[in-house]
Amino acid sequence: MRVKQSIPKELRYTVRNFDREFPNDDACLEYMKEQRWPGGIAYCEKCDRKTKHHRIVGRTAYSCDYCGTQIYPLAGTIFEKTTTSLKLWFYAAYLMGSTRCGISAKQIQRETGVTYKTAWRMFKQIRTLLSEGDMHLEGPTVEVDETYFGGKRKYGTGRPGRGDLKMTPIVGIVQRGGKVLARAIPAADKTNLLGTIREHVTPGSLIYTDEYPAYHGIKYLWRDGKPAGYRHRQIRHKRRVYVNGDIHTNSVEGFWSLIKRGIGGVYQSVSPKYLQTYLDEYSFRFNRRREGNQQFRAILERAVDRAL
Repeated sequence: MRVKQSIPKELRYTVRNFDREFPNDDACLEYMKEQRWPGGIAYCEKCDRKTKHHRIVGRTAYSCDYCGTQIYPLAGTIFEKTTTSLKLWFYAAYLMGSTRCGISAKQIQRETGVTYKTAWRMFKQIRTLLSEGDMHLEGPTVEVDETYFGGKRKYGTGRPGRGDLKMTPIVGIVQRGGKVLARAIPAADKTNLLGTIREHVTPGSLIYTDEYPAYHGIKYLWRDGKPAGYRHRQIRHKRRVYVNGDIHTNSVEGFWSLIKRGIGGVYQSVSPKYLQTYLDEYSFRFNRRREGNQQFRAILERAVDRAL
């Protein structure tokens, strides 16, 4: 009996497909060239016009057919001046985009033979491409919640107290049925929570939160010199009420579960210094969850866009 595939055929991209499209470093370099200068047609400063460029054998450069001026497809990207195989970089990006909970640098070390230091640096560089800090959630319905990540609370259990530096507060905003934004913040107070909402949530949206007092000013927020017009509904978790009709924060809490189980199971722990990059990684995959294994191409597009 044939098992039904959960991913539509047009969204599948297996390791076999990857090896067929990118068999070696030359194929990867050619892909980068085509993304930046389709057909090898690029503007030549010396000729002062667009000309055809051809590959220089043994180098990551292409030369103008008329004057010999060189262009470099990897210039300005995370692959610039790398001594690591370009195919290994592509493979690491493929794995990061294909897994649901992430993949560790140690796993890349075992699979590819690079050192752990190299594998860790590759993932660190790839994560710099995944930030969506300027994203705006268009609503019309969003959920907002805060959580904490890190070590155990300094005193007992529950919400960390003032001066507790062991746990890092995070605010999450989820557009129901849509995208998510997660930000590590200095403190889970009114200034940081409402400031994040004002910056990333479209005015007029209906916002669902729990009864945390810091959210009480949502209805009175201003944006661009006029009232933002946010509507605010709260669910009473302290009364053990978790769903009341359309009022709940289950979407954002499900995202918290994905992050905490993923980081705890794959990466074991993350320092506050790099926590935001891991949040960006999980948010990037969540926001493209309907793209199947084609998320890999979105990562490569980010690499090209950085250089343009």
